Amino acid sequence: MLELPFSSVPKPVAVASERPLDLPGIMRAIADHSARPRYTFMVLDLIARAAGRGGAAGPYVREGEQLVPIREWLSAAIAPTAARHHYRRVTVGKVRQALEEQGQLPDDAAACERVVEEEIANRLRASGMTAVSRAVSELVKAGLVKRHYQGYRVDHENRGAQRLAVYTVPPFVRAVLDRGYAVQP
Repeated sequence: MLELPFSSVPKPVAVASERPLDLPGIMRAIADHSARPRYTFMVLDLIARAAGRGGAAGPYVREGEQLVPIREWLSAAIAPTAARHHYRRVTVGKVRQALEEQGQLPDDAAACERVVEEEIANRLRASGMTAVSRAVSELVKAGLVKRHYQGYRVDHENRGAQRLAVYTVPPFVRAVLDRGYAVQP
């Protein structure tokens, strides 16, 4: 097969026979596989921090007194980064207009704001979980995370059959993230 110089074939992560993986190497692997490398790195870091001693995070993460599915937790943890995004302002206008056209906005201004904010939160939650799934898929392709599922009918052809994701950060990646690059004076 003819190889083109600008081929988009992803580069594999460093293996044991190559130079050991370091933080810049992780960033290179993410940049090679992700359209949004900073976001994807945030997801990797959060997964690594949520992981137990075995490196596995999920299917649930403890948030206060309740257990939250890992994808929802990651989405909620990263959501504040979208608060200032210009698309959020556009979304507010579109949501308000759509609810107004459907006649679902109450007359009371405070109640109206609550309805709009609730609908925006629902949309952000859904798009956030989609973005997290995409970032995790990119991390899996880069070899920095392994994903499997737990729950009812994990082998079912309908992939959404009440399965919950479990993400595992391999030991060599955890070692790099734990070590960091802090210099002791």
